[in-house]
Amino acid sequence: MPPEPQTKTPVEAQATAWVARMYAQPDDATRGAFLAWHDADPRHAGAYLRAEAAWTLLDRAQVMTHGVGVAGREVAAGIKRRKAERTRRYLLGGAMAASVAGAAAVAVHLASRLTLETGHGELRNVPLEDRSIAAVNTDSRIDVAMKDDMRHVDLVKGEAWFQVTKNPAAPFVVTAGDIRVRAVGTAFSVRRHDGGADVLVTEGVVEAWSVKDPSRRMTLTAGAEAFVPAQDTIRAAHRPQEVERKLAWRDRQIMLNSTALSEAVAEFNRYNDREIVIADPALRNAELVGGFQVDQPESFARAVHVALEVPVSIGEDRIIIGTVSASR
Repeated sequence: MPPEPQTKTPVEAQATAWVARMYAQPDDATRGAFLAWHDADPRHAGAYLRAEAAWTLLDRAQVMTHGVGVAGREVAAGIKRRKAERTRRYLLGGAMAASVAGAAAVAVHLASRLTLETGHGELRNVPLEDRSIAAVNTDSRIDVAMKDDMRHVDLVKGEAWFQVTKNPAAPFVVTAGDIRVRAVGTAFSVRRHDGGADVLVTEGVVEAWSVKDPSRRMTLTAGAEAFVPAQDTIRAAHRPQEVERKLAWRDRQIMLNSTALSEAVAEFNRYNDREIVIADPALRNAELVGGFQVDQPESFARAVHVALEVPVSIGEDRIIIGTVSASR
């Protein structure tokens, strides 16, 4: 028997109304009123994102013809300028919202089971059946199965961030190989590696462990980052700023904070077909600070040229930093 239709809460109703207003070419006064409402209650940001995702899926033809949420992108940009941490957790930016239409082509509609896969350089954001949100990074795949007593996501490859709707009766469990991450209502990301998984918590509390050693379970709170290995002790630290930096991909950004050149290059190569190569090994550990769009490797290369005073060759298929002879 199908479940009874649910009545929207006041917050959800407000969020739906705001989505309609923000997609109707709002003036400055409306934008200001939206920002005031958005920041007035921690629940508002998540409610708005869910309503925006539903709006986009319901009006796919308009999305595909005219583009998604110009006004929403402008508001998101204004929010980012004010550097509201709470907002960054929830508003994934207009570019991510636009990808809901693409995700719908894979998911078809909200079902109890779905597979969502991204290609090289793709980022997608999709609402799940339980009204949670999944943001899926480049070269990633998730298989979702929703049941009455369990919400399960298999991270087959790559990385994903989840904003989980609270439901104590149905825990939300992410599987990444031998690694398990369990939540009830929170926000966190999981990035799968051969020997384990990175877990970043942006809100609430999660429990992480390896099925090969369940006794080493660890509880992680908001602002924590951890590497959960398949067969070793979990390494965790409370570094909220680092968590936000590593999740900048949700806004299609790569943020560097005393980041080694080799690590920065690896990040850009995750998103772009034009490969960046470090020709001089002596440059690999040079540290960089700055922020870049994931699809702008040329801007990054030019910044490296200025910051490190090294030659950079920007070709059609490859960007080379330094020269082989420079380290000799």
